[in-house]
Amino acid sequence: MQFSANLGFLWSELTLPDAIRAAKAAGFDAVECHWPYDFDSAEVKAALAETDLPMLGLNTARGDVSAGDNGLSALPERIPEARAAIDQALAYATEIGAHNIHVMAGFAQGDKAHRVFVENLDYACDRAAPAGISILIEPLNRYDAPGYFLQTTAQATAIMAEVGAANLKLMFDCYHVQLMEGDLTHKLAQLQDRIGHIQFASVPDRGAPDHGEINFDHVFRVVKELGFLMPLGAEYKPEGATGDTLAWLQKAQQI
Repeated sequence: MQFSANLGFLWSELTLPDAIRAAKAAGFDAVECHWPYDFDSAEVKAALAETDLPMLGLNTARGDVSAGDNGLSALPERIPEARAAIDQALAYATEIGAHNIHVMAGFAQGDKAHRVFVENLDYACDRAAPAGISILIEPLNRYDAPGYFLQTTAQATAIMAEVGAANLKLMFDCYHVQLMEGDLTHKLAQLQDRIGHIQFASVPDRGAPDHGEINFDHVFRVVKELGFLMPLGAEYKPEGATGDTLAWLQKAQQI
């Protein structure tokens, strides 16, 4: 199996270009990131070319983090900012050859937030399609992100059906789904045609996938049996140096 290093958490003490190089040296097959916008896209593109690693995806900007923002696209009063964040992500993704953009919903609730999120996703999908970029939406659990608009896979798939865009996909994060819904392998099978990317971390501590309540050896085998071929995203918070938490990687690549 193949695995992607999420550089929002792994090697977060390094610059993004150097984190890409560290992921290559550690044996990862791809990389992904959260918010790369502080780094020159030309330097990131050069590091990707040097390492021959694909950049699987990045996130839209969260907004004013100091004021508590965690995404903008479901906030009725922030539509211009949300669309500017989408445009920024599309431009950066195009420059570095990223495959996916995770459009972050933010803290909101209610019918108006739902309608605005659908409209902003329609906007994002229309603009991403000519570049061959997929738009991802990701349910976040209520413990780490209380009040986040998108919380379950059922809510996400209903929104995807409403938007009706072929390039709108589900970001299936095993950590968030386990905390909110459980039943991971059945949900992976049920939703496989809608999934654009899979991420993972241990539950409940969001650490490396070698402990906790999820048997990731089993989950990875199920994913392989389902025929999901893209690298799976290691989006966990390392305890200590990232390099000291990678004992799982070589074993999992042999599954």
